Amino acid sequence: MKKIAVLCSILLYTLAHAQLPETDIFLFEIKRTGNTVIVKKGENITKRVGYDNQPFFTPDNKAMLFVAIKEDKQADIYSYSLGSKKITQITTTKESEYSPTVMQGGKLFSTVVVEMDSSQRVYSYDLAGKQKPVLIMPEDSVGYYSWINKDSILYYKLTEPHSLHVYDIKNKKDTWIANEPLRSFRPVKNFSFFYGTKEKTENTIRLYNMRLKRSEEYAKVKSINEDFIWDKTMGLIKSDGSKVMRYNDDVKTWVELADLSAFGISKITRFAFSANGRWLAVVSNKD
Repeated sequence: MKKIAVLCSILLYTLAHAQLPETDIFLFEIKRTGNTVIVKKGENITKRVGYDNQPFFTPDNKAMLFVAIKEDKQADIYSYSLGSKKITQITTTKESEYSPTVMQGGKLFSTVVVEMDSSQRVYSYDLAGKQKPVLIMPEDSVGYYSWINKDSILYYKLTEPHSLHVYDIKNKKDTWIANEPLRSFRPVKNFSFFYGTKEKTENTIRLYNMRLKRSEEYAKVKSINEDFIWDKTMGLIKSDGSKVMRYNDDVKTWVELADLSAFGISKITRFAFSANGRWLAVVSNKD
């Protein structure tokens, strides 16, 4: 059995020391009108005992990538076809792969690879899973990451304390941003990205301007919230129990977008919208 690590909460830890969370991925067909979301129908597309997590819709709106850990106890990348509803395994390596993200150009995707010596670095694969993986950046101890542009990766580094960095692939330059970050961070617009930091009683979401190299406070959230995305239309969105909520910047408060408790979901730990706004993927944590 190969040595693998599991992305959970704020860090990666080995199976020898922790139990995998029970998670399923629900797929919802939705209708978006401005800043509102109407759930039309939904289903549990994984529906099995085990770990199914980290959904990412392909930019062409044809498929959704995700991570699954099955009987062999290793993490591999799978693809769910939105048309045929067929699940296809993409990676079958000896290493474990997490956080699949389609790269610019649409032919490759990147993942955090837990190597045989327990190094955790970002590699690229082709979507068919036939070519050998290519190392994208040499930095080790990567927990989570997000592409800012084709040459820059924003990533969570498992230092002590944990820290947030930007890696410039072209110039091979690593820049520290903050300590004690949340696991969610994404590009926003105009050379900026959002990230969160942990406080004693609540967390702070900040916007960072890469040109000015400075950040400013954007919103406050409960300390239990770590899952956020940035939507081009609706702005900052978070999960909160069974609900998906958006931040109304005008009145500085959170507004409910959807409550998925009717589908048996009580704790959303990851979520993603498709580029065309037709689909919403939600990870339901059953623990």
